[in-house]
Amino acid sequence: MPPLYSYLCNSEKCVSDYQLLSMKLLVCISKAPDTTSRIAFTDGDKRFDESGVQFIVNPYDEWYALVRAIELVEAQGGSVTTITVGDATCDPIIRKALAIGASDAVRIDANPTDSSQVARLISNYANDKSYDIIFAGKEAIDYNSSAVPAMIAECMDLPYVALATSIDVDGDVSTLNCESTGGTNNVSVNGAFVLSATKGMSEQRIPNMRGIMSARTKPLTVVEASEVIATTEVSKFTLPPAKGDCVMVEADNAADLVRLLREEAKII
Repeated sequence: MPPLYSYLCNSEKCVSDYQLLSMKLLVCISKAPDTTSRIAFTDGDKRFDESGVQFIVNPYDEWYALVRAIELVEAQGGSVTTITVGDATCDPIIRKALAIGASDAVRIDANPTDSSQVARLISNYANDKSYDIIFAGKEAIDYNSSAVPAMIAECMDLPYVALATSIDVDGDVSTLNCESTGGTNNVSVNGAFVLSATKGMSEQRIPNMRGIMSARTKPLTVVEASEVIATTEVSKFTLPPAKGDCVMVEADNAADLVRLLREEAKII
């Protein structure tokens, strides 16, 4: 028996430490267009036109979910695995996540069609992997649905904590602060669960040269997609209407402002 294992088995505290060292975290990351990208559609306005678009790791997934998971592992030990649904064009953004500090990565080889399909593909993969916490950003910046993490929790029959702004882990107990209407909630969870992370959870981390070099050799496992059928389809994408002209109103002309709000803006 290895000396470390013998030592860990001789004390209840050390067994607890061993459990912490074995913490397994899964972080869902997605490919998103850079916020400066030109938005256009093709195939009769049914598909986003990716021509010339620079793709990035979805910021909510990267800045808050991934970085906080890495911080927990750096402090307490364990591993961080990222998971992405997509084709080989996702590999560069996955490598960036590895450069930031993830231990390894999984890519489910499928075209992400809708939130339900993505959530079921991820949950089918993760169901028997015994992850302690599954992280995701609160939403993707392209579709803004905020649906995938909640659906993963439902598919895996796990508790779900939405809009988490902080998390601390002590053994099997996780304590989180979450955004809520008019304030914040303090939540404690025992055992495995799914969370969506938002601003406040952590700060953006820039990959250093060592991280970039090590990312080249970290495992990126491509797995076949399970048999999941998308439940929705896109009828048509449309751009928002162009902004109207800005109307300037003199500071002492409240009556004209009220008229414009009532007659043109139709607010009052």
